[in-house]
Amino acid sequence: MRHLPTIVFLGLGFVWGSNFIFMKWAAQAIDSGQIAFLRVLFGVVPVLVYAALTRAIKLRHIKHLHHFIVMSLLATAIYLYAFAAGTSLLDSGIAGALSGAIPLFSFVAAAVFLKDESINPVRVFGVVLGFAGVVLVARPWDTSTAIDLVGVGYMMAGSLSVGVSFVYAKKFLVPLKIAPAALTTYQMVLGLGFLALVASSEGMAALGQDPRALWSLILGLGLLGTGVAYIFYYYIVDHLGAITASSATYIPPVVALAIGALLVGEPIGLLDVLAVGMIIAGVSVLRIGQMGRFAKVPPPA
Repeated sequence: MRHLPTIVFLGLGFVWGSNFIFMKWAAQAIDSGQIAFLRVLFGVVPVLVYAALTRAIKLRHIKHLHHFIVMSLLATAIYLYAFAAGTSLLDSGIAGALSGAIPLFSFVAAAVFLKDESINPVRVFGVVLGFAGVVLVARPWDTSTAIDLVGVGYMMAGSLSVGVSFVYAKKFLVPLKIAPAALTTYQMVLGLGFLALVASSEGMAALGQDPRALWSLILGLGLLGTGVAYIFYYYIVDHLGAITASSATYIPPVVALAIGALLVGEPIGLLDVLAVGMIIAGVSVLRIGQMGRFAKVPPPA
């Protein structure tokens, strides 16, 4: 079993990368608000069980409710809604590629809001390189492509939201020494409440007519993509360390592109592959000298 942590690490990257095709399939039956709501609804079950088994939830945490509310908006409700909306307008592989911008937004937000965040030419180069990859994916100058710029905007909004959430947690939640299992439980439960306010029940019955969309939500996005992925993440943190766990974010853009091209038949060109390489390279440059800065921050739901 000595290879199990590595297998789980790769499995986490694959699960996160496969989320985009599941969102694409679900979007053929219901709208983005419903996708985000049902994803959290099905995903919160294993998270609650895990938090209960580890006895992470404490009544005294209620005094920090205002922080949990902010995190539930940034790292759950806004983030998941924006990604669902963006994926519905883009090919799943392109949406997955754009999700690689999350660490870029994290660094920019940290540079703005954290006084101890150092800025140097190497990190600036990493940000420029990564965002150049994002622009290359979108190609706004090429009207012959099928890239929906509104979809790109949604993906950037979602990446910005969850990127800022890492910085918010670093500044306000990490000093509280609350178990990550509890933090993620609170943000998911509160996020589910916010999503319930905007998710319409109208048309949700269409899921019953589309088994692929239904199982994409229940199994792909909910239980696996949110609940099990959360447990995988903390297993990796415990066995391989937080730095290695955070490196799992390199895998989803590649997995999403591969699934889109090889399994679904989405048109993926050389420029798309180059763009993903630029995004990953930009993130890699940022990680140099920045290891462990967000080590205790819970993953997005």
